[in-house]
Amino acid sequence: MLTSEELRQIHRLHLQAGRAVDSPFGGDYRSAFKGRGMEFEEVRQYVPGDDVRHIDWNVTARSGQPFVKEFREERELILMLVVDVSASVHFGGGGLDGQTDKRRQLARVAGALAFAGVRNQDRVGLLTFSDRIEHFVPPRKSRGHAWSVIRTVFEDHAQGLGTDLPGALEHVARVLKRRSVVCVLSDFLPGASGADGQRELRVLAWRHKVHCFVVHDPLEAHLPPVGLVSLQDAETGRTRVVDAGHARLEPTVEQRIQRLRQAGAAVCELPVDQDAFHRLVAHFRRFGGSR
Repeated sequence: MLTSEELRQIHRLHLQAGRAVDSPFGGDYRSAFKGRGMEFEEVRQYVPGDDVRHIDWNVTARSGQPFVKEFREERELILMLVVDVSASVHFGGGGLDGQTDKRRQLARVAGALAFAGVRNQDRVGLLTFSDRIEHFVPPRKSRGHAWSVIRTVFEDHAQGLGTDLPGALEHVARVLKRRSVVCVLSDFLPGASGADGQRELRVLAWRHKVHCFVVHDPLEAHLPPVGLVSLQDAETGRTRVVDAGHARLEPTVEQRIQRLRQAGAAVCELPVDQDAFHRLVAHFRRFGGSR
C-alpha cells in the first residue's frame, strides 16, 4: 500500500511527464517512431504546387479536371516498455532535487514515453521485471494508462530482489507478434548469474526497434574517499569491506553502453543528476528520420 507521501511523489512525476510531452519531446517522439506506412484517404481537386505523381488519372479522365490522391500516415504503433524494478535501482545520491534515485528517474522516463505513445494513438504495453516477471500489461490505449505506468514503476511491489534481464527479453520476444518499438529501462547491471542479456537483446533487435535507457548514479563510479567502508549488495544481501577511494562498479557505464550498441540497440544514458526529459529530447532528435 502506498503512503500519502509516495502518492504525492507519483503525482509530481505524472505532472512532469505530461509537461514533457507538451514540450518539443512530443514531436520528437512522433518523428522518431514513424507509422507502418501510408494509407489512402481521399481524392481532391488538383491545386498548383501538388505533386503530379499523386494525380489520380482515372478520376481525372472521368471528370475532365485534374484530381490528386491524398494519403495519411498509418500511425498506430506498439510501444512496449520493459522496466527494471530489481533492488539495484533503489539507489541514488539525490540528483538535482535531492530526492532522485534510479527508480524515480526510470519512472519519469517510462511515464513520458507512455504519455507520448497514448497521445499519438499508439498502443502502449508494460513489463516490469526483477529476477522474475513482476507485472505485465498488454499493449493498449487508455486515458489513464500513463498514470498506471508511472505508479507501477514507482511502487515498491517487486517480489524478487535480483535481476534476470535475459528472461524479461525472452518473454517480450514471445508475446510481441508484430514489429514493435521496445524501450528497455534499466541500470543493465548483470544479475547473480552474470548474464547481461546481450544475446537475447540481439535477437530482439533483429525483429524490433530497440531503445535502451541506461540509468546510473555517479556515486556508483566514484565513492567519496572516506577510507574503508562496509557495502551491502542490494540484490544478494552479501556485504564486503572496500576502500571507498579505489572502489569501482563493474562493468562501467561505458562498457554497458558499448555492449548494448553491439547488440543492435539505440542507447540513451540517464544519469540521476541530470534532467531526464532533456536527455529524452536529445536522444529522439538523433532518430528523427529513422523508422
